[in-house]
Amino acid sequence: MKNEIIWITGASSGIGAELTKAFCKRGAFVFATSRRIDALQSLKNEIVNLGLNNGYELVIRKCDVSSKQDIKNTVEDISDKGDLVCLINNAGITSFKKAEDNSIEEIENIIQTNLIGSISSIKSVLPIMMTRKKGIIFNLLSVVTKKVFTNSSVYSASKIGLMGYTNVLREEVRKYNIKIVNIIPGATETSIWSKEMIEKYSERMMRPEEIATQIAELYFNQNSVVVEEVVLRPIGGDL
Repeated sequence: MKNEIIWITGASSGIGAELTKAFCKRGAFVFATSRRIDALQSLKNEIVNLGLNNGYELVIRKCDVSSKQDIKNTVEDISDKGDLVCLINNAGITSFKKAEDNSIEEIENIIQTNLIGSISSIKSVLPIMMTRKKGIIFNLLSVVTKKVFTNSSVYSASKIGLMGYTNVLREEVRKYNIKIVNIIPGATETSIWSKEMIEKYSERMMRPEEIATQIAELYFNQNSVVVEEVVLRPIGGDL
């Protein structure tokens, strides 16, 4: 596994940070990217100090998935160091507003990051995986793809759009032995929520490390069975 690289986007906090820890702990070679290089450096220091990387390499790199050039440069960097076998599309942003209150600029930013950015990341790794006839892509979606929540119209559009894209993609890349797995978590205690919401509902929310553990288990226990979609909800149900 030493030269098989897992690329995690949006790795500087929340589920992305916990995914980085979970994969490093299991001895994977991880490329962790985010727009915030300072937060990535803090994460790397934490992992190294705790001895979680088990002697394997953790590379951090600034990458804004809304930038096609950032994505291109990242994939070239990964290819110089090993074989990219897994992409975890985790980067995402939102705003909790009514549809009438979202500015066009906000809408464009959310769609560009969550939908176009994720698709661009997928497109950048597909040729590699198709040539090798091996690969797995995890997409962090949301329960907004299963249920209507107010004050999340643009976020819902971005995640539902990504679900539609990846469901079709899955059928097209089966012949290349590429697996597409959509992870659909409910309320999770991350910085995507406001401080007030976390203070009010944190006891009912899932923890990022719980989501990360589920994804790591799916990756490290691959066989002829393909888990195509996983819905994860707090035991008490949706907020």
